[in-house]
Amino acid sequence: MTAPIPRLSLRDDLFLLGHDDDTGHPHVHRQALALGLAGAVLIDLYLAGRVTLDPNDDTRAAGHQRVHPHVDRPVGDLIADAATVTIRNAHPLLRAWLRGFSPDLYERTRAGLVAGGILRQYTRRRLGGLIRADVYLPADSKWAVIARSRLRYLAAGHEQPDNHTAALAGLVASLGLTHHLYLDDDTAILAARLKAIAAQHYQPVRDITAAVDAAVGDLATAAYR
Repeated sequence: MTAPIPRLSLRDDLFLLGHDDDTGHPHVHRQALALGLAGAVLIDLYLAGRVTLDPNDDTRAAGHQRVHPHVDRPVGDLIADAATVTIRNAHPLLRAWLRGFSPDLYERTRAGLVAGGILRQYTRRRLGGLIRADVYLPADSKWAVIARSRLRYLAAGHEQPDNHTAALAGLVASLGLTHHLYLDDDTAILAARLKAIAAQHYQPVRDITAAVDAAVGDLATAAYR
């Protein structure tokens, strides 16, 4: 009997969907993807019951809720445990935490995937070997295919959204990655479907996704200043 394929963290799924399977190139700016990865870490912690957010109400602008620790025990994931420490020590504002935790998260997530055998590092040379570049490619295409398939089934209405995949749908739509899911649907329609699925999620998960969207928008605005 074939053993079930373990599910990756939301952070790892998003990282894989954020890159071209054949070239390893990111589909969006690394800083934007890193903000999405930070949101994924926080969503996983919330779904595991390890953090809470202040309620989103008329007295508090979206994204300006504070994040609080709820269960303060290590989970055995270096990145998730590091996130828990920063939250325990500061009870930070949501958007500020995303910005503060994201700067090196792209590299840390990639290193974790390499250590887990999900990605492999290759060295490519150009211009007669004068230029050397490290490329990171999936060791097995199944990981990204599984994540895409879950989103495809949700978008087509073949499955009910579980917490993990509904959250992934919202992050993918917010980062503009729907075009890279390789589905036949119109990109705008697919993005709307994924956002509608994500809108059925818990309010804190929606707040985290909205904060990621706003933080990515801040990056785009800063680029034009």
